[in-house]
Amino acid sequence: MKPVVLLLLLLAVVRAQLQVSYLDLTSSFWSIVPGLSRPANHSRIFYAVMFDAGSTGTRIHVYTFIRSDSGKLPVLDNEVFHSLKPGLSAYANYPKMAGQAVRMLLKVARKVIPRLEWKQTPVVLRATAGLRLLPEEKAQTLLDQVRHVFAECPFLVPDNSVSIMNGTDEGILAWVALNFLTGHLDEPTEAMVGILDLGGGSTQITFLPKMKETIESVPLEDYISRFEVFNRSYQLYTHSYLGSGLMAARLAVLGAEGTKVQVLTSTCLPKGFQEDWSFGGTHYQVAGDPRGQTGFKLCYQEVSQVVKGSFHQPQEVQNNSEVFYAFSYYYDRAVDAGLIDGLSGGTLEVRDFRRRAKEVCNKMADSRQPFLCLDLTYISSLLRDGFGFQDTSKLQLTKKVRSVEASWALGAVLKHVHNLKVQ
Repeated sequence: MKPVVLLLLLLAVVRAQLQVSYLDLTSSFWSIVPGLSRPANHSRIFYAVMFDAGSTGTRIHVYTFIRSDSGKLPVLDNEVFHSLKPGLSAYANYPKMAGQAVRMLLKVARKVIPRLEWKQTPVVLRATAGLRLLPEEKAQTLLDQVRHVFAECPFLVPDNSVSIMNGTDEGILAWVALNFLTGHLDEPTEAMVGILDLGGGSTQITFLPKMKETIESVPLEDYISRFEVFNRSYQLYTHSYLGSGLMAARLAVLGAEGTKVQVLTSTCLPKGFQEDWSFGGTHYQVAGDPRGQTGFKLCYQEVSQVVKGSFHQPQEVQNNSEVFYAFSYYYDRAVDAGLIDGLSGGTLEVRDFRRRAKEVCNKMADSRQPFLCLDLTYISSLLRDGFGFQDTSKLQLTKKVRSVEASWALGAVLKHVHNLKVQ
């Protein structure tokens, strides 16, 4: 297919997807906003727009805050969230389409934020592992397209409003967001929760260590980061593993790196299965094992070769002494596997992922979810063999806390608000 034709087709798909979901959003938005009490003095209300440019999608978060008294955290009044697939990295060879996707998502912000507030509402985009995995030149071309779109939008565009965020910040800001939403930023440090974030290209673990052994045992100094937000300092254990997100892990298990074979095969995929699959703008042909071999034991052997020895196991995790919230693909695959409710989430033990992986892998007849065996096996191995969680370790699987997306995006906005001393 000619590049021009492909470009037009992709653009049509993007427009169609966003038009449908955008109409759904705008027609029902005002009826779904929670009945929150707002101050009589509307000058205390302010807004912020954060774009999360991930490896598998671009998301817009439009936050409404209420300023608190000096020195206190602002109150989050509301969030409007919308997403669009694929991620910006899929447009590596068609950068103008990346700008078009962001331009269309900005319509959500225009609809939600009062026109009089546009010029003082900051808009920021942070890209994550999808762009970190691209060649630098292609990544910068995509970001330049976004900068062009921001330059023509009616919102406040701060300095460095468009950039690639490093993995450490991604983990720290997700930790800030979750502890803000659970109310722990205002409580003693012992009450704070850890976070596990599993994206498409990378995965993060962040928590506030309470054991001296955890700090002393880190393999590198950059596993411990000092971070300040709203006049409090924290010393966090945090690390981002680039190339260990769920989609990148699929490629590693399939042996994509350095291979010249036309079809990538795995015992983690159903017998007789074969289809095209893409990630980060690259297309692959994947299939089940040519000998027809399947099952959890064989799949686990493939996955563990990718996981074992690639992760540090902090003492607190091994001792099962920390409360962790897990989100993104942890949540999505738990829903797909029927382990938790798709709306309310739930609490799981680590061994629940392994148990369900065995059931799915040993009865792989449903080709509607051909990667579920591989994904569940990877998550199970990542938690146990990678980070060192015990089988009985409990995880709080969540997509939203207090009706707000569990994401680093809120933490990034809070950091921005803090830096501007807007409160």
